[in-house]
Amino acid sequence: MLFHAILFYTFAAILVGAALGVIFSRNPVHGVMFLVLAFFQSAMLWLLAEAEFLAIVLVLVYVGAVMVLFLFVVMMLDINIERAGDGYTRYWQLGIGIAGLMVFELIQIVLMRGRGADSGNGFAATPEGYSNTEALGAVLYTEHVYAFEIAAVILLLAIIAAITLTMRKRPGLKQQDISAQVAVRAADRIRVVKMDSERPDAGSES
Repeated sequence: MLFHAILFYTFAAILVGAALGVIFSRNPVHGVMFLVLAFFQSAMLWLLAEAEFLAIVLVLVYVGAVMVLFLFVVMMLDINIERAGDGYTRYWQLGIGIAGLMVFELIQIVLMRGRGADSGNGFAATPEGYSNTEALGAVLYTEHVYAFEIAAVILLLAIIAAITLTMRKRPGLKQQDISAQVAVRAADRIRVVKMDSERPDAGSES
C-alpha cells in the first residue's frame, strides 16, 4: 500500500504541475504539450483505480485525437517560414523527456499490478469475470441516464451553435431554399411540347 500511495502522490503532483504549465505557459505549443501530459497523468490515476476503460478512452480520444488536432491548429497559426525547418528538432529534449516519463510510469503500473497480484495488496480484489466497462455502462444507462441525455443535448447545442457562428453571408454565395424545393411541382419545372413529326430531305441524306 505504501508503494501505491507513492505512485498516486507522484502522479498527482505531476498532474498539478502540468496543469500549472498549461495555465502559465506563454508558448501555445508548450501549453498543448503540457495539456497532453496532464491527460496522460489522469489516465495513470484511472489505471491505479482499476478503471482501464476510462484510462484508454482518455488516452485515445483526448491525447490521440483532440490534442493532436489542437496541436495542428496551433502550429498552423502564424507560421514562420524561416523557423519551420528547425521546428521538429527544437524541442526534442522536452519531447524525449516527456516520452521517457510516460514509459517509466507505464512500467511502474505494470510492475505494481504484478506485485499486487502476487501479494494480494495494492489493488482491491475484483470477482472473477468482472468488467469495469460493463459496470460503467450499467451505471451510466440506469442511474445516470438523465444526466447522460442532458450532456448529449448540450453537446448537440454546442455543435449547432458552432455551425451557426461560422456561417457567414458572403456576396455571390448560393444557398439552398429548402421550403422552396419541397413546395416545387413537376408542372412548374417540366413543360411537354407537342410537335409534328418531320422527315429529313433526300438531299440532306446524301
